[in-house]
Amino acid sequence: MAQGMPMPGAVTPSPRTAVVWEALTGLLDERAAAGAAAISVLDLGGGTGGFAVPLASLGHEVTVVDESADALATLARRAAEHGVTVRGVQGDASDLGASVSAAVDLVLCHNVLEYVDDPAATLAEVAAVLRPGAAVSVLAPNRLAAVVHRALAGRFAEAKHALGDRLGTWGAGDPMPRRFTLADLTVLLTGAGLEVTAVHGVRVFADLVPGGVADGEPGGQAALLALEKVAAEHPELRALATSLHVVAMRRDD
Repeated sequence: MAQGMPMPGAVTPSPRTAVVWEALTGLLDERAAAGAAAISVLDLGGGTGGFAVPLASLGHEVTVVDESADALATLARRAAEHGVTVRGVQGDASDLGASVSAAVDLVLCHNVLEYVDDPAATLAEVAAVLRPGAAVSVLAPNRLAAVVHRALAGRFAEAKHALGDRLGTWGAGDPMPRRFTLADLTVLLTGAGLEVTAVHGVRVFADLVPGGVADGEPGGQAALLALEKVAAEHPELRALATSLHVVAMRRDD
């Protein structure tokens, strides 16, 4: 079956992840076109399989590494419901080499860096399990978006705090331990020996548009999604995105 065609019963990610999903499938299609026989994906912190199960449905070999036994149990049930196999390993970012038996074609590091103690060490672990020419997909919360969102909510002091805080948090009650700018992520990835090749803004407008507005007009959701896809590539607009998506490659040795 062609890499771009889903198997019967395949699931697709939500519209909120459409930009990331298109980037991932494009990467994997390129890897297949380059002659990779079986494409292997490692989803670090992949939890219940929001990306892992759709990728397995496309015929890829997917491993999820997650600390939570409960999340991995849910992942196993979800994979079984969709008739696919996803390998689940209980572990964390500190020793990825122990969780995989061979180098992989793609690592997903989505919503991980904000929670680990040492993002640089985590990306070094990621780089170590990539084959030459393979990629890492990093999704992380955007510091500048938090400033805008707090200001629009009337929380001006919190917005100011987030703008100046070393970790990009808006105060003691912030549930997010850390946020990043694109410059932060670029420094971390290049420090791990990886080359940034693509940047996308994720949810540029979706989290700013008042609830129900997109549903109020026929085709509103589709129009919002089309706008998001264009805005994701726009250097100025992606600064407003709730999350930043960065693709980086390990070049051939």
